[in-house]
Amino acid sequence: MIKEFKEFAMKGNVMDMAVGIIIGAGFGKIVSSLVNDIIMPPIGLLMGNVDFSELSYEIAAEGADGEPVVIKYGQFVNTVLDFVIIAFVIFLFIKQMNRLKSKEPDPTPTEKKCPKCLLLVPIEASRCGHCTSEI
Repeated sequence: MIKEFKEFAMKGNVMDMAVGIIIGAGFGKIVSSLVNDIIMPPIGLLMGNVDFSELSYEIAAEGADGEPVVIKYGQFVNTVLDFVIIAFVIFLFIKQMNRLKSKEPDPTPTEKKCPKCLLLVPIEASRCGHCTSEI
């Protein structure tokens, strides 16, 4: 069982996935810092010195643990912005990968059908190489 697990873990796809997850986690931290430290402070300043991470709505003065029960909608706004930025970057990355990967086939045909035998012959041919009829 250990041998099978080693074979599975050392396959290329699993290693690529592991590297992707590690890089993704680091990228998520960078985006969170971008949102919390660079994007949100100017937006908060424009809205009258509001710190979005501290925005909350108190629904009960005291919960079971003696602390107030609050809905932290400011932190939710930051998390949504994190998600939107990460989704947009991934969209741009995938779009570029697809643009580089998919090459459109040449729209000009290189072959045509012989009217007699219906097999494909080169477009420049004057006779069919299969049935020798004139095209």
